[in-house]
Amino acid sequence: MHYGPSYGSSGWIGVVLMLAIAVIVVAGLVTIAVILLRRYARPASGHDEALRILDERFARGEIDKAEYEERRAAIRS
Repeated sequence: MHYGPSYGSSGWIGVVLMLAIAVIVVAGLVTIAVILLRRYARPASGHDEALRILDERFARGEIDKAEYEERRAAIRS
């Protein structure tokens, strides 16, 4: 006579389903963590953005070295 739940009756299908559910839960948690980190990450300041644009302009040859250094010093001060 059997009085308790039968844990072995589902076989491989039960194991596969349990692993699939575990993978889905972990993937969901990772996705939520990534979304929250992107949303609340510190955005680049205007100072950093200005230096990035200045570096790009210098790299493209739009401004010469003297003008680059003068503007870089002005941004940093």
